[in-house]
Amino acid sequence: MALGVPASCRLLQSPLESEFHRVLIQSDGNFLRDTNCDPKGGAVSTQANQLSCIPSCSPCLDGYWYAVQTRSRHEKLVACHLQTRGVVHYLPIVIETHRWSDRRKRLELPLFPGYVFVRVVDSNLRRVEVLRTPGVVRFVGHSPSGTVVPDEQIESIRKLIEENIPWVSHPFLKVGQRVRVRGGALDNLEGIVVRRNGEDALVISVDAIQRSLSVSIKGYDLEVV
Repeated sequence: MALGVPASCRLLQSPLESEFHRVLIQSDGNFLRDTNCDPKGGAVSTQANQLSCIPSCSPCLDGYWYAVQTRSRHEKLVACHLQTRGVVHYLPIVIETHRWSDRRKRLELPLFPGYVFVRVVDSNLRRVEVLRTPGVVRFVGHSPSGTVVPDEQIESIRKLIEENIPWVSHPFLKVGQRVRVRGGALDNLEGIVVRRNGEDALVISVDAIQRSLSVSIKGYDLEVV
C-alpha cells in the first residue's frame, strides 16, 4: 500500500475555512506535542526551540539521527508533516530581531536554513516515508541512506539553544584539538578550540551538513578528548 499524506496535513495543502488547523499527536507513547500550523506551513510557537519532537535524551531512542534537506523556506512545514506522521525530528529555531526604519520585529528562524534532523531506524520503509514528506528533498550525505549525525552533535546544538548560550556562526571545521567542557552551563559540551578575537572559543560542528557554531569558553575548565 502506498504511503499517503495524513488527513491533517492534506488540509494544509488546500484553502482552509479557519486560519489555523490544530494538530495533536502522540508519538511513540512517550510524550504529547501540540503544534499550530498555518496554511503557508508556518508554525506559531513561543519558545526558540519548540519545533522539536524528541524526548530529553537522544540515546533513549531507537535508530539514528540524519539530516534531510528541505525546499527553501519549507523547514517548519516539513517539521509539521513529520510530526503528524509520528517521525521523531528536531528543527532548532532561533529568535532574531530584524530592524526596519519604522519598526522592529522578532522573527523565529531555522538555525540551519534548509535542514531538518530526523531520527529513524535503519529501514528503507522508514526512509521512504520521510522522503515522501511534502517539502523534503533528500537525505544529506552518502546516497541513498544519508550520513548518520552523532547523538552528541544534536545534543550540543540543543544545549546551546535551550540554555540561551550566546553563539556565533563559524566556518565549518573538521580537524583540530578536540576538548570537553567540565562544569557550568556548557558541561560535557565537546568541540574544537580556536582563537577568536583574542579569546578561546569552542567550535561545535554538525559534520553531515557542514555547519559550525562557536561559543566563548572563557573561565571554563577543559579536558582533552
